[in-house]
Amino acid sequence: MNDKEKKEPDASPRGMLIRELIARFTSDHLIGKKIKSGELRKKLVEAPWNVPEGLRMTEINMEQFGMEWLESDRPKEAEQTGGRVLLQLHGGGYVGAMRNAYRTFAAAYHELGNGMPVLTIDYRVAPENPYPAALEDAVSAYEWLRKERGYAGRQIIVAGDSAGGGLALALGLYLRDHGQELPAGIIAMSPWTDLTASGKSYETNYERDPLFGNTRDSLIYNREYVGLEDPRNPYISPAFGDFTGFPPMLIQAGSYEMLLSDAEAVAKKAKKQGVRVRFHVYEGMFHVFQMAMQLMPESVLAWREAGRFIGLLSPYRKDKI
Repeated sequence: MNDKEKKEPDASPRGMLIRELIARFTSDHLIGKKIKSGELRKKLVEAPWNVPEGLRMTEINMEQFGMEWLESDRPKEAEQTGGRVLLQLHGGGYVGAMRNAYRTFAAAYHELGNGMPVLTIDYRVAPENPYPAALEDAVSAYEWLRKERGYAGRQIIVAGDSAGGGLALALGLYLRDHGQELPAGIIAMSPWTDLTASGKSYETNYERDPLFGNTRDSLIYNREYVGLEDPRNPYISPAFGDFTGFPPMLIQAGSYEMLLSDAEAVAKKAKKQGVRVRFHVYEGMFHVFQMAMQLMPESVLAWREAGRFIGLLSPYRKDKI
């Protein structure tokens, strides 16, 4: 077999099965279209989330949005966190509100951080609240951690997926540009960083992305969040920003997703600008495959990688990322 005949490495058998199931489900003319456009996400109604044993969740009402504080109900366990906290910014294309999947993410981050508390914000979304609403709420949540809970920037980890990953990067740009202390690190899972949709993977992965592929009528092409603003504004599309001075970053993406270029662009630029970046492309994986949690090897490995990254961000460690 010559080089031209060699096949690209693919996902695990279970990963391929889940990818195929997603592709079949989203290919449905009625339901699939609503999933890809974000319409179904906007109208999603879920049962109350069952807080895992040993955890306590507190709802916090801000002036413009709500937040959820997840922490251990065991004081001794809370003392083992190294003084860290995680701020989670959920995905959803800037049109979908908070959902139970991100509460599950919060519980996972809590465990990976040896019991560190997690603040997840239900930021305002478009079309009712276009840019800069989401960024304003992220900044407010970060300031709340600093002023109300007394955390220093070096104790805060910011994490997000998809739109939330892009928002985490935009938050970092805003804080840096306004002379505020940056967080200890940023975790971005399949970040949406280029709302101009100009990356090459929007074309090369068009036919194989199981979630957004084979249509231009999907939320990764809509302008509801952008509104009348310039989509190249780095606070909207961080891929066009400058990451000089940024903290260490972990960026994960799937090789099958149309947003792969969004992650690649940020990782490449940030590395050139002196930022410590761990960029991992998971072969055969789709957008935010980490949501599969324990169901397939790739998501298990991705969360394990996130745990190692969090461990290296202790305020008291100087290890190289």
